[in-house]
Amino acid sequence: MDIQRRTLFLGAAGLAALAVPNRAWAQAAPAGPHSLPALPYAPNANEAAIDATTMELHHGRHHAAQVAGPNTALNGQAELSAMPLDELLMNLGRAPEAVRTALRNNAGGHANHSMFWQIMGGQGGAPTGELLAAVDRDLGGMDKLRTDFNTAGARVFGSGWVFVTVSNAGILAITTKPNQDSPLMDGQRVLMGNDVWEHAYYLRYQNRRPEYLTNWWNVLNWNAIGERFTAAKAGTLRV
Repeated sequence: MDIQRRTLFLGAAGLAALAVPNRAWAQAAPAGPHSLPALPYAPNANEAAIDATTMELHHGRHHAAQVAGPNTALNGQAELSAMPLDELLMNLGRAPEAVRTALRNNAGGHANHSMFWQIMGGQGGAPTGELLAAVDRDLGGMDKLRTDFNTAGARVFGSGWVFVTVSNAGILAITTKPNQDSPLMDGQRVLMGNDVWEHAYYLRYQNRRPEYLTNWWNVLNWNAIGERFTAAKAGTLRV
C-alpha cells in the first residue's frame, strides 16, 4: 500500500507539474553587451499558428543561446563589443577569424529572432497606407507576396529564414538566407521574416513546413511591421 500511495503521489505530482502555466524556459546568458529581449506578448498569443510551448522553448532556449554566443565570443573584444548588433553584423570582416563564425551564427540568430518576436502577436490581415502601396508596387500585391514568400520559405534547404528586405527608399524584396545569416550581413535592412528552422514549428507541424508558413500570416502584427517600414525610410531601423 505504501508503494501504491507513493506511485500515485508521484504520478499526480508529475501531472501537476505539467499543468503549471508560464513555465520558465529561459537560460541565463553570460554577461556581455547583448541581452535577451522579453516577448512582447504572452507565449500563447500566437496559437493561431504557433503553440505556446514552441514559443517558450524557441525564445527561452534557442534565442537565449544565441545571446550567450556573441557575449562569449566578444569577451576581450572591446571595439566589437561597443558596436550595436546591426553594425556588428555589417562589419563581421573586422572580427578576428577565431570568433567570426561564432558571431555570424549567434549574433545573426540574435538579430533574426529579435525581429521575429516583434512582428507577431497580431491578428493577421493586411498592411495599410504606404506599406500596402509598396507591397503592391514592388511585390505584386498581398496575394502574390504570400505565395512568393511561402514558396521561397518552403524551398530553403535544411535550416534558414525567408525575409522581406526594405531599403531606405522603401523598396521591398523577398530573399532567403541559410542557417542564421541575416540580410544585415549584406548591408540590407529587414522589414519582416519567418524562421524555417524545424525548431520553429516541429512540435505542431512535424515536417509540414508549408502548413506552418501558411498559418504564420494569421499572427502577423501589421501595425508593428508598418512601424518598421517607417523606421527604415527614416534611417532608424536597426534589427
